Amino acid sequence: MIKKIILILMFTSVIFAADATVEIVKKIDSLPKIAIQDASDSSVNLNFRKRFYKIIAGDLRVSAHFRVLDEYLKSSFDGSAQENFLSKKSVDLILRFKITLQNDYVIAIVKLINASSGEVKNETNYKIQNKKRYPFLAHRIVVAINDLIGAPSIKWMEQFVIFSKYTGAKQSEIVVSDYTLSFQKTIVKGGLNIFPVWANSAQNAFYYSSYNGYVPTLYKVDLTNGSREKIISSKGMLVCSDVSADGKKLLLTMAPNDQTDIYLYDLAYKQLEKITKYSGIDVNGNFVDNDKKIIFVSDRLGYPNIFSKNLDSSSGVEQMVYRGKNNNSVSAIGNYIVYSSREKTSEFGRKVFNLYLISTKTDYVRQLTANGRNLYPRFANDKETIMFIKQYKNQSSLGIIRLNANKSYLFPLKVGKIQSIDW
Repeated sequence: MIKKIILILMFTSVIFAADATVEIVKKIDSLPKIAIQDASDSSVNLNFRKRFYKIIAGDLRVSAHFRVLDEYLKSSFDGSAQENFLSKKSVDLILRFKITLQNDYVIAIVKLINASSGEVKNETNYKIQNKKRYPFLAHRIVVAINDLIGAPSIKWMEQFVIFSKYTGAKQSEIVVSDYTLSFQKTIVKGGLNIFPVWANSAQNAFYYSSYNGYVPTLYKVDLTNGSREKIISSKGMLVCSDVSADGKKLLLTMAPNDQTDIYLYDLAYKQLEKITKYSGIDVNGNFVDNDKKIIFVSDRLGYPNIFSKNLDSSSGVEQMVYRGKNNNSVSAIGNYIVYSSREKTSEFGRKVFNLYLISTKTDYVRQLTANGRNLYPRFANDKETIMFIKQYKNQSSLGIIRLNANKSYLFPLKVGKIQSIDW
């Protein structure tokens, strides 16, 4: 059975051009140059302050709405004339923070300063409980600063990421983190625990598959109280690939009779409905079109490809992708679809999987990555940001693509190998 599971997991598991696949238009004509100043007291550990600075600077870059002065600057909190203007640095804005630690809280007072006039445009207090969660405090600050200049939202930076990572033979853990992997907390460990997916938009519960018993079992974990609830078991294979917007229905990949198909599970009535009935492999279902339709991966053409099916009719399936012969993972939002496709042998080797973006309204295909194994793409809610797993040169990383800026960023996992992700 393990060999069969591995085969299915493999099946499911940067070049840019101006095109019609992205409709987002920046609201600002030119990017402001911003400097970051640390006005914290010397009593706060310098290494901690520099880590805080580094995350803020990284967030500002990833936002693609700022040009960031690559220099760690210290200042007083009120600021001298030289500190408030930074005339020699040719900057437009100054983000000044002062960190204090009180009991179990990290507190930050943040000023946004107009570097041409020295005027304080905004001053806000932020705090977060538990020092280890400081990356989320930094993300919250940058999201607020981004909103203050009227740039498109980067609220996704505050979201939790949940992922499974392999730690050894038949061993994997479920971890909650921020998007940079600077904060990580292991929630489930011991045995083979895979394919976590958030249960709701509040991100206070998640589902995952456990392959530790006689048959694979889907569990729900409540993060507010740590409780675990058994949802359903099935021999062969059992994976929850998506949750409906209202959190009441699940899309499952199951193989109770050695044949993988997509099932719809109603949580309230505990009813299971078989959606696909193909004699080959159907996996990785995702809700689209306000949960009225699903897209999924199937080998019904003789190779893995992306198809769709309406949930409210008995009509057949529709092929969605016409490029590539091994398209093995997919995500969709609105009329955009991002998928992973295995390339033919190239200068980068035989095991290259690249990400491609298409729009259901055009025939254009946009390549998003150029080397390595780029798998398991996931859209953010803003349509402009994609998260994915990158395996390259024995390094496992969480990748972020900012579509409108034509930029990508990698955040390596120091220990283990990422198996699947959700946010």
